[in-house]
Amino acid sequence: MREGDFERLFSDHAAPLFGFLVYRTGDRALAEDLLADTFERALTTRARLDRRRGTEKAWLYTIALNLLRDHARRAAVEERALERIGADPGTDDRSLEAVEARDEAMKLMGALEPEEREAVALRYGAELTVPEIARVLDVPLTTAESRLYRALRRMRQHGDAT
Repeated sequence: MREGDFERLFSDHAAPLFGFLVYRTGDRALAEDLLADTFERALTTRARLDRRRGTEKAWLYTIALNLLRDHARRAAVEERALERIGADPGTDDRSLEAVEARDEAMKLMGALEPEEREAVALRYGAELTVPEIARVLDVPLTTAESRLYRALRRMRQHGDAT
């Protein structure tokens, strides 16, 4: 990938990728950090991009998803450590309404399996197509379709029950 290609890659995909990361994390600052890390990793590993295996878009979202998973693992470890010592992880300055909306969305997402949460976030946060989701997750198309279908069905059922 040439330097001009990288600039085009950024201009074409940064905004939607940022939307996906904000949707997935609920935190704009964290999403900005993950976006920067994604493009940094893409720049340093651009020689590994194999267009025969998938699109550059799928490649970028795969990088972002891996960074997101790494962050979630680190955050879980940090939270457990804070709980062990009895520390309060802190509070957020967002408005009550935003917190309530986020809580409701997280409650619905929490009813899902991790694979289903990823599929929903990629579909609605990143606005990827189902074939693109399959490539990003490295699963067959039918698996991606069924994960998304199951997730939406569970979210509807859980939303109706509350």
